[in-house]
Amino acid sequence: MTTTRRPDAPSRVGSFSLWLGIALLSLLTVAPLVWMFSGAFKTQDDIYGISPIPPHPTLGNFVDVFTKIPFARYIFNSAFVAIIVTLVALLFHSMAGYALARLRFPGREIIFTSIFATLLVSVPVILVPLFIVVKTLGLVNSYWGLIVPAIFNAFGIFFLRQFYLSLPRELEEAAAVDGFGYWRIYWHIVLPLSRPLLAALAVFFFLANWNSFLWPLTITENPNLWMIQVGIASFQQQYAAAWNYIMAAATVAALPTLALFFVFQRRLAETIKFSGVGG
Repeated sequence: MTTTRRPDAPSRVGSFSLWLGIALLSLLTVAPLVWMFSGAFKTQDDIYGISPIPPHPTLGNFVDVFTKIPFARYIFNSAFVAIIVTLVALLFHSMAGYALARLRFPGREIIFTSIFATLLVSVPVILVPLFIVVKTLGLVNSYWGLIVPAIFNAFGIFFLRQFYLSLPRELEEAAAVDGFGYWRIYWHIVLPLSRPLLAALAVFFFLANWNSFLWPLTITENPNLWMIQVGIASFQQQYAAAWNYIMAAATVAALPTLALFFVFQRRLAETIKFSGVGG
């Protein structure tokens, strides 16, 4: 008697392999966060232990972080810069994206191609010329020096332009018949329709500036202007052996990012799924 192999066996093996890979990637992603959170509550004697559960949990690490260095000031600087950059960038990027998608003017494609090309340029490549420009403008060691260079983001302009290209022109044509100009169409019709994408971009922009390190390190010498990542780096230099303090500071820095992800995870997923749509 012969037996036949079930035709769905390969698919089951493939599904199992897929889920196994997802589980491993999830573990590799979550494990450092768990270890950081655990270390934040360990004493200096327990920090090198392999147990993920603190043997003698303590909140003293957080107290020392906020008392031994002006950590609250670093948090304020990061929040202030990240919020201002996010709000201004969303306004300018949405206007630029709408103009590049709908307005007809000479050189439009050249401008868009030039903006898109900057996606291939990383920050370290332009760090020196950007610093020279900012220094010439007198913006070194100032909030303006932290905010202005961070506003432009080619991804935001490109992403919004693709969305505006997918909007039905009938909406704008109907508004034009009612006497709406470009500004009123943008403000009353296009911008409200952009809220889901703007919310997702707001999360991306805020997190990028909250976690910014290289540019703030380059542009600021005044400790009162240090952002949170620069503050953690300086803390690490002063207390190189006190990893429990460093873990506590990193945990405080990570809490806003985790909170934003859990609050906006559904909207972020919808936006990523939408990113493949557009002309």
